[in-house]
Amino acid sequence: MSMQDMASGVALWRQVADGIERGIAEGRYAAGERLPGETEIAETYRVNRHTVRRALAVLAERGLVRAERGSGTYVEAPRLAYPLRSRTRFSEIVGGEGREPRGQLIAAGEESATRELARLLGLKTGAPLVQIESLRSADSIPICVSTSWLSAERFPEAGRVFAKLRSMTQLLAHYGVRDYRRGSTRITAAIAEATDAARLELALGRPVLVVDSTDIDFDGKPLVTKRSRFAAERVEFVIEGG
Repeated sequence: MSMQDMASGVALWRQVADGIERGIAEGRYAAGERLPGETEIAETYRVNRHTVRRALAVLAERGLVRAERGSGTYVEAPRLAYPLRSRTRFSEIVGGEGREPRGQLIAAGEESATRELARLLGLKTGAPLVQIESLRSADSIPICVSTSWLSAERFPEAGRVFAKLRSMTQLLAHYGVRDYRRGSTRITAAIAEATDAARLELALGRPVLVVDSTDIDFDGKPLVTKRSRFAAERVEFVIEGG
């Protein structure tokens, strides 16, 4: 292949990518909408399907679309502005953006507290814990996977309760905790592990923002500690005081 042919190939996929991006910006393709199939796009731009696949891959890297195996390619919603403050509630944040929040239990079980988990929760090493693995979405688009740990003595059968209520705030209220605040937050970046990537509908190698946090009651007693993995291309964290 000559340099001219290579340059022409680059121009073709870029033309397709730019055309679809303009369609998204102009509202011809709405958030959550399925894009036309590869064959239709190829016919529209008079290119081959390989060129279309390359254009869609670039758009996915930009966080503008996501591919769902066996279903098609969908327009991503705008990034969710996610405030991090002393009172952080996923359902309130998502609802405030005009989107529908949803929590889903992936798995729940009991384990013994490691030294670090015991320190975070103010318990003795080896104390019984409930571990809850959950997926949280906005308008059915996966936003984050969270692993939460709570005292099994204070919150017995918390996994069963979460499966029914699908909200950590409502779970705590079920046990008499009407309000709480964020005690600590630490944010790091990582590459999504294969399991998390599948649950978040991300391509392998995509980044996640890892938020380690502990929530406490208004007496300063730890309630729950969490490790949440957010799809980096779907959120932007806003640091707020108070």
